[in-house]
Amino acid sequence: MNYNFVAIGDIVTDAFIRIKDASLNCDISHEHCTLCFRFGDKIPYEFVKVVRAVGNSANAAVSASRLGLKSAFVTNLGDDQNGKECLEELQKNKVVTDFITVHKGEKTNYHYVLWFEAERTILVKHHEYKYSFSDIGNPKWVYLSSLAENSLPYHNEIAVYLKKHPDIKLAFQPGTFQMKLGFEKLRELYGLSELFFCNIQEAKRILDIKEEIEIIPLIVKMRALGPKIVVITDGPKGAYVYDGNETWFMPPYPDSKPPYDRTGAGDSFASTFTSALAYGKDIPEALQWAPINSMSVVQKIGAQEGLLSRESLETYLKHAPKDYSPRKIL
Repeated sequence: MNYNFVAIGDIVTDAFIRIKDASLNCDISHEHCTLCFRFGDKIPYEFVKVVRAVGNSANAAVSASRLGLKSAFVTNLGDDQNGKECLEELQKNKVVTDFITVHKGEKTNYHYVLWFEAERTILVKHHEYKYSFSDIGNPKWVYLSSLAENSLPYHNEIAVYLKKHPDIKLAFQPGTFQMKLGFEKLRELYGLSELFFCNIQEAKRILDIKEEIEIIPLIVKMRALGPKIVVITDGPKGAYVYDGNETWFMPPYPDSKPPYDRTGAGDSFASTFTSALAYGKDIPEALQWAPINSMSVVQKIGAQEGLLSRESLETYLKHAPKDYSPRKIL
């Protein structure tokens, strides 16, 4: 049970619906956009692709496994055909499924992804399982992300387990409902986090900042909530890391062609950064690994098809442009 990487979170099937007959309505900052259809009409779509066994933590478990780590996943499934196919997909990716609970009479999460241009809008429904945390041994890293709204007691169980096993390092990438729970209810997990991941918009939401703010004060405020190392991504513009002493900026790895689907770009970045640290890499080295997997993922449909092996990732790194390196900015 000495795993390198154990991911915890909900699992889902994504049905990607590729649409063209739509438009975007954005404010001047392009931070608040709405996807618009003709109301009450029949809207044509191009095709549908169903992707099994995804979700933030599932993506992370598969990412770590592809990179060669001994990866396991803690999640909950219904006893339906969808759940069986999710389980098979994880096993196909060599993710250990010993900690997965199948709930009789329950359904497995199923989301609909409205895919327009390179972005996606996801219609989500998390079934509220009876969460119960089990013994996962003493892995090097635990990676925690999206869970349903009824999971607050489960989060408390995870915090208790981590305090009893202080050698485990926690990477926390909060999902939608975890951000909705707010910092105070998850204060212990923030404080136990070795690594914390979010994007700029999510950081402002967590900190309840509505005005414009520069990245340095933003990342300092995030670290003040407790995590040792804070990673804030800024989409295709790059990413920032602050460990309490130094701040780095990392540019993206150049796309070989325009992104096809940005689903899973953040998950691949966070899980690859964590995996690099699990291999004993330092922060600058982890920063070089993470954008490569993100670049690869956005060239495919869904969050997992483009995930790389360690060998493939290192080949990209070997052929990286000369200016592809982390820059210390503080």
